[in-house]
Amino acid sequence: MDDKQLIARRVAKELKDGDVVNLGIGLPTLVSNYIPEGIEITLQSENGFLGMGPAAPEGEEDCYLVNAGGIHVTINPGGAFFDSAESFLIIRGGHVDATVLGALEVDEKGNLANWMVPGKMVPGMGGAMDLVTGAKRVIVAMNHTAKGNHKILKECTLPLTAVNAVDLIVTEMGVMEVTDKGIVLKEINPAFTVEEVQAATGATLIIAEDLKQMEV
Repeated sequence: MDDKQLIARRVAKELKDGDVVNLGIGLPTLVSNYIPEGIEITLQSENGFLGMGPAAPEGEEDCYLVNAGGIHVTINPGGAFFDSAESFLIIRGGHVDATVLGALEVDEKGNLANWMVPGKMVPGMGGAMDLVTGAKRVIVAMNHTAKGNHKILKECTLPLTAVNAVDLIVTEMGVMEVTDKGIVLKEINPAFTVEEVQAATGATLIIAEDLKQMEV
């Protein structure tokens, strides 16, 4: 299992029965493939529907059914379609229990930077600004580093998407909770040592007294 699948599978375990969840573009969309059995989750796609299912099997794609990232998906029985205004009413109205999204940088205060890529033209931050302020819980799902560079920092260097918004960070190295005292390493991938996780992190980690092994 590659890192992205590992992260997505672990994030799926954070979701609770009955939750309305928004999955961001890229890695977070993989979470829909790992919803635990016996758990009913309503996935919301910001381009306008509730009840999104897993990615469409190869050869069975519906060209009219794509998520916010343009990936072909499926729709569960009871799903609903609507326009962007209704979609963002759901988000801004506080009806999303959790949002899962990627990040360029996250810092120890829970600040998030995930929309401006240095040296590249970007259309803007999209729905992320609304999601991280409207959702009840914000989970960042990302690789721990980018080409060896820290993504988890003491302070973000890129323009912020939101301030004090991130609750949980899940990477291939472990699971970290953002608290008032800093970032707490709660679970660690057994393939790494605490020292290796700290070396790959630009902020000082607080190691949980009951540090657990991450399910991989």
